[in-house]
Amino acid sequence: MRAVRLPAFAKINLCLDIIGKRPDGYHELRTIFQTISLHDRLVLHPAQKSGIELIVRGNATLEREPVEQNLVYRAVAVLRRDLKIRSGVRIELDKRIPSGRGLGGGSSDAASALIGYLRFINRKIPTQRLLEIAAGLGADVPFFLFGGRALGVNRGDEIYPLPEGRRAAVLLISPQEIAVPTEDAYRWVARRLTKPRTPSKLWRFCALCWSPQEFGVSNDFETAVFGRYPRLAAIKRTLLQRGVAEAALAGSGSAVFGIFRNPAYARRAARWFPKDQTFVCETLSRERYRRAMGLRGRL
Repeated sequence: MRAVRLPAFAKINLCLDIIGKRPDGYHELRTIFQTISLHDRLVLHPAQKSGIELIVRGNATLEREPVEQNLVYRAVAVLRRDLKIRSGVRIELDKRIPSGRGLGGGSSDAASALIGYLRFINRKIPTQRLLEIAAGLGADVPFFLFGGRALGVNRGDEIYPLPEGRRAAVLLISPQEIAVPTEDAYRWVARRLTKPRTPSKLWRFCALCWSPQEFGVSNDFETAVFGRYPRLAAIKRTLLQRGVAEAALAGSGSAVFGIFRNPAYARRAARWFPKDQTFVCETLSRERYRRAMGLRGRL
């Protein structure tokens, strides 16, 4: 077996509507995912010992956690059980996507681990089974099997491809002192779920799904999260006041993103936030995502 190398790309939610609480305890979502070029990197090596060895770099918290809790380890463990694989694998995970910022880094790592391990052992499984495994690891994981621009419904784990928007530069602002656990964000927003969803918002969401021309970003987490972290509201306000057409909270936060027509404007805007971690990247179409992940003919 040869080493397999592949990226694990981040995402933003161009639109995120929380419809209500489901009978199973999860939340019903309507969201538009968009992959972006910021990425972690995974390398899978043959190992002499059986089992899974996982080495994490670039994130002190994840480096200290038991590897069995990491989604990369769990993803590969499920495939090994399904396929009855005994040979060992050593996985190196280099983190660049900041955790607790709503960028889907852990979910993307899990999807890349699934794709990469199947390539590593030169095996295929039915797409339906792969999607079941991905959904069992996390609601966002199925999206990262495909990338690009996609509609997510139910828990966000039922994925439908959408027309690709124009390529755009994206500035991510990640306040280093603020991380928002997803569970907390859902709890904070829960008190607002009793309010009826207006028909106009539903039609706006439908229009956005089919429009490749405009992003029209929005995020139902913003009111609750901004109320607890005014600094995040101030970041978005700064972006909008200085002429950025679109800006929003990334997922459940704490990163905030702005969308620009070219990367030069995004790089200049990054100077407005000298105390924060910033990333200038771009939207990634489904075709570019599939090429980068080596997915042609595999899914």
